[in-house]
Amino acid sequence: MPVNRFEGISLDCLRSARPVFRGLAFQIESGGALVLTGPNGSGKSSLLRLMAGLLPPAGGTLSWNGAAVADDPDAHRLRLRYLGHLDAVKPALTAAENLAFWAGLMGGDPDTAVAPALDALGIGHLSDLPARFLSAGQKRRLNLARLALAPAAIWLLDEPATALDAETTDRLRALIQRHRDAGGMAVVSTHSDLGLKDADNLD
Repeated sequence: MPVNRFEGISLDCLRSARPVFRGLAFQIESGGALVLTGPNGSGKSSLLRLMAGLLPPAGGTLSWNGAAVADDPDAHRLRLRYLGHLDAVKPALTAAENLAFWAGLMGGDPDTAVAPALDALGIGHLSDLPARFLSAGQKRRLNLARLALAPAAIWLLDEPATALDAETTDRLRALIQRHRDAGGMAVVSTHSDLGLKDADNLD
């Protein structure tokens, strides 16, 4: 299995012309995990958005296998899954219909990918329920189920365990581990210890 490398060198990030961080560096390879910790306002979400290509760095370079991400941003978007604080759930659609919509966008097969994705987060029984009736925790689980719809090399997860109970946190941990075992990589911001095996930490 080829080893991929995602790297940031001397990254600077500004918010309203004020520095969020300067000179930040990271490196993560296939099968790896990087956990971002620190207080609110320390730049965890900004770094994830920068990694996702949603926020340009004020300085420094992001690279994939030695090539600058900025040289081919479309290819970079195709290789990642970014889940932010907000749950991208359409309230009028059922849980299954929400995932079918995302599967189509991600290149997955809605006919075969949706049911296993729902089951991975323990919400298969909610398949036909309109999303407007889901609790905050159930909406979070539905959003996380998007990760299981189609493979992608990089998962960027911003506080993914928010509103999750202990059982679902275990399911999330197992999902991330399966992704890593298949050669994927994960970058996760968190206020609590998710217990990711052999993960590096960036504080």
